[in-house]
Amino acid sequence: MIALDILTDAFFAAVAGIGFGAISDPPLRAFKMIAILAAVGHACRFCLMTYLGIDIATASLFGGLVIGFGSLWLGKKVYCPMTVLYIPALLPMIPGKFAYNMVFSLIMCLQTVNEPDRLDKYMGMFFSNTMVASTVIFMLAVGATFPMFLFPGSFFINQTQIGQYGNLLENYCVL
Repeated sequence: MIALDILTDAFFAAVAGIGFGAISDPPLRAFKMIAILAAVGHACRFCLMTYLGIDIATASLFGGLVIGFGSLWLGKKVYCPMTVLYIPALLPMIPGKFAYNMVFSLIMCLQTVNEPDRLDKYMGMFFSNTMVASTVIFMLAVGATFPMFLFPGSFFINQTQIGQYGNLLENYCVL
């Protein structure tokens, strides 16, 4: 049952990653890699949170690191920059529930200005959800961009690859 939960989570993350990738119009050869990165990164976060009890921010950092290092490696295989791969793969990991609750509690806070008890409740919810959503998004960004700082110069396509695959890259990737 554990393997089925992990595979289900990975499958739906891959589908969402492909959907987000379609919006940003990457080359067709990148879709498979985006799906793999989204599935592996989200499954990593899911396993850390569900089976090891790690909080969502730390688990998101590790999921972002997996996606970042994976996009560095897979980007060289499909001749695309890291950002083409990791941005759509990270988007399924954005904490939508916390962002929604943040906006909802802000609206409720504004509607209950004259009721101090409810106002305090919604203000607490707003700040709590804001902190979680902001921290998770920050950790995803740190995890995904860390390989760029660790391996400077290897996250973009170099001139040798442009010479070898010039027409292919000009047609399908932003250089």
